[in-house]
Amino acid sequence: MKRRSFLQHTLASSIFVSAAGLSLSACSSMAKKHITILHTNDVHSHIDPFPQTHSRNPNQGGVARRAHLIEQVRNENPNTLLFDAGDIFQGTPYFNFYGGEIEFKLMSMMKYDAATLGNHDFDNGIDGLYAQLPNADFQILNANYNFENTVMDGHVKPYSIFEKSGIKIGVFGLGIELKGLVNKPLYKETKYLDPIEKAQDISKELRNQNCDLIVCLSHLGYQYQEDKVSDITLAENTDDIDLIIGGHTHTFMDKPAIHTNRQGRNVLINQVGCFGLFLGRIDFYFDNNTNQSEGVSINV
Repeated sequence: MKRRSFLQHTLASSIFVSAAGLSLSACSSMAKKHITILHTNDVHSHIDPFPQTHSRNPNQGGVARRAHLIEQVRNENPNTLLFDAGDIFQGTPYFNFYGGEIEFKLMSMMKYDAATLGNHDFDNGIDGLYAQLPNADFQILNANYNFENTVMDGHVKPYSIFEKSGIKIGVFGLGIELKGLVNKPLYKETKYLDPIEKAQDISKELRNQNCDLIVCLSHLGYQYQEDKVSDITLAENTDDIDLIIGGHTHTFMDKPAIHTNRQGRNVLINQVGCFGLFLGRIDFYFDNNTNQSEGVSINV
């Protein structure tokens, strides 16, 4: 089985969705295989930029600017994947009036490849979530919610495998426990399964399917004071995950955190705050002959 050895000279940051946008320069590498992963989390129905008068985020964010940045990156590297780590819904009148239709349609127009579910994605109930699925032209992934006795049964996959330039990228999703965060009548018979156990099983399966890179879209949250499963817990108690794209805790990270898994190998964890203010970017370079990663970087 191939393992990626991440280089020490890693560059890391996130793309700021500002009023002026951002000019991106290509990473230089001797590797011929270059995979770019873009990601968001906890956008919470923020379609428009914040107003100029906003005290903290004046004239920042907005779907139009994000779409422009995504297009720039894809023009730079066609081998680009775009993911979201949940809480797509709830936070502005767009959700109150349209129930998630606008959010899913815009994500489809931006050609998201996959997303996982956050607790607020159940705020219109599981029936409301199901009703919006026709508007989502991307995959919804979750491995630790059992939807067997709900309308969502069969509409959510535990994982998916993408192939870019001969590189196989396995992606799976994990969600936070809904009990205590969402009223039971909203998620109905959805069962929460242990995320560590499911992550270990799914990532092992993906490795056995010869995935060169394994990515978890997690809505567990980055870190907690109390004894609660977090992205750090996930990284340190599994064997095969390479990258965790996080959500839920609205954590603004300047660069990915590096944690060590049970095998002593590095796992990257990244999260880009909330409300679509940032677009995360991570670049992986693979040896042209062996498909082993020669480095990981993120360009500002």
